[in-house]
Amino acid sequence: MAKIKTSYFCQNCGAQSAKWIGKCPACGEWNTYVEEVVQREELTPTSIWKVGSSSGQVASKPKPIADITFQEQQRINTTDQELNRVLGGGIVPGSMVLIGGEPGIGKSTLMLQIALSLRSLRVLYVSGEESEQQIKMRAERIGAPTSDCFILTETGTQNIFKQIEQLQPQVLIIDSIQTLHSSFIEAGAGSVSQVRECTAELLKFAKESGTPVFLIGHITKEGSLAGPKILEHMVDTVLQFEGDRHMTYRILRTTKNRFGSTSELGIYEMMGAGLREVSNPSEILITQREDSFSGISIGGTLEGNRPLLIEVQSLVSPATYGTPQRASTGFDAKRLNMLLAVLEKRGGYRLGAQDVFLNIAGGLKVEDPALDLAVCASILSSFEDMPIPGTSCFAAEVGLGGEIRAVNRVENRITEAEKLGFTDIYISKYNKKGLDFSKFNIKVHAFSKLEDVFSELFG
Repeated sequence: MAKIKTSYFCQNCGAQSAKWIGKCPACGEWNTYVEEVVQREELTPTSIWKVGSSSGQVASKPKPIADITFQEQQRINTTDQELNRVLGGGIVPGSMVLIGGEPGIGKSTLMLQIALSLRSLRVLYVSGEESEQQIKMRAERIGAPTSDCFILTETGTQNIFKQIEQLQPQVLIIDSIQTLHSSFIEAGAGSVSQVRECTAELLKFAKESGTPVFLIGHITKEGSLAGPKILEHMVDTVLQFEGDRHMTYRILRTTKNRFGSTSELGIYEMMGAGLREVSNPSEILITQREDSFSGISIGGTLEGNRPLLIEVQSLVSPATYGTPQRASTGFDAKRLNMLLAVLEKRGGYRLGAQDVFLNIAGGLKVEDPALDLAVCASILSSFEDMPIPGTSCFAAEVGLGGEIRAVNRVENRITEAEKLGFTDIYISKYNKKGLDFSKFNIKVHAFSKLEDVFSELFG
């Protein structure tokens, strides 16, 4: 019998060491090294997707790049337009997609919904966390089950590949990668070596067979994907499923995509019958209110190729204690402090002794500088206790000198505002170059200084 070989792995980044060390030299974390068995069994001929296995293929040889032929692959178009958007136009054959999110956020519901909607394709849904009866109950709740969707409750990769060989699925879904284990690694399921090994086997299968593979992954308490960091490097696309479990809206965000943009966004609403696509998120991000309140403005932003109009809420009140509070939700706190300094220095507004609270409605986290003017208008509206007309919106960046700076793709923002029924939009006058305002039915106000905007709004 062969001697059992062990090694030490960092649970944070996946770095390997021959002996235990206190501080990981790769990521700098303390006490993250654990011992795992790494001895492999003898490879069998049936393990055709085992990394390093001999499958009878001829070793590849280097080719001049000019001699390599390329054919555009036809993407698999799902019925879920939000998923199509974040993937870059559909599912790429042979790709591997990793979906992460908090427990109970709806990852399994989303993937089962996708599996049931692909009626013309054979889909194999492999679950290591739920029984067949549980999956059946969810399937009946979110939609009529189809005969092309097959359910397998298994955690051993060798047994999964045997069923794949018999079924020949066209789409494979794994729920979740942390529950799988390979017999070639003697470590426990969910360990660094097991997650890396199982992912490598599935990746080899995806690339050799051209079958797209979806992996559901757990996340740590810090919000990052559990397992070694190399897991995110191995897959083609990483999607983050975000949202508050106590609220209905969910956001599917792309953090890595080899086949499309990494700044796309998909929005869903969690309902009793599953996840509903939100095709026009601007309507849900803007509060429908009958009365006008101070401290509320509408800003035009972009998430990938999608223009969004979102509501900015501010509350400015005299500081009760000696030190004024500055709090922001969904907006960079450092940028908020910068804008407050600009308002005080360039505008002359005494905000140094005021508590300022800022909130981006809808649970979004926005990093677009085009929201600066909306934030400034919202803060000043609350400070002066004068409401901003509900038909006005803003799309401009504010500089340290109090100047209104131009933003990119302002035409898309104006078109979105016009579509939602706004009558006025405030932008930078430097965006007027090459823009034909006559084709819009919305009044465009262009300014170069912050005080000119406030004079127009509040007189």
